[in-house]
Amino acid sequence: MAKEFSFDVASEVNKQEVVNALDQTRREIRTRYDFKGSKCEVLQPSETVIELTADDDYRLKAVIDILKSKLIKRGISLKSLIYGKVDSALGGLKKQRIEIKNGLTKEEQKEIVKLVKGASSKAQAQMQEDIVRVKSKSKDVLQQIMQFLKKQELSFYINFINFR
Repeated sequence: MAKEFSFDVASEVNKQEVVNALDQTRREIRTRYDFKGSKCEVLQPSETVIELTADDDYRLKAVIDILKSKLIKRGISLKSLIYGKVDSALGGLKKQRIEIKNGLTKEEQKEIVKLVKGASSKAQAQMQEDIVRVKSKSKDVLQQIMQFLKKQELSFYINFINFR
């Protein structure tokens, strides 16, 4: 029996890099002149949630821009962020909740399976929990599929793990 190779298509974010980006964002907010005396906060109540608080819409947008730039510098895709609506809090503050998406939804998995089947007849794609496993008897076919998936304009973030 020939050996079969595989890799997983996932949507996983490096949690430590998110923590580092949040620390850098907080540091920049403390040192910037336009934030002096403001009540801007960047909190992370859980691994997958970021809560932003600012005095007004302008400062909230500025905090989001700072956060985005720090995440990009840390190699985190902005496609993995899900923005909640802006709420008013006590004292006229504005709050926004941002979720960090980990894992692929069933619809996203189906889209990847469809792309893999269209790209190569020598590979099989299989949905598993929140990842898609792609198998083939050739490593070259798997690498071609990886390159093909990287070139696709997907509305969600993907990365490749467990290449065996």
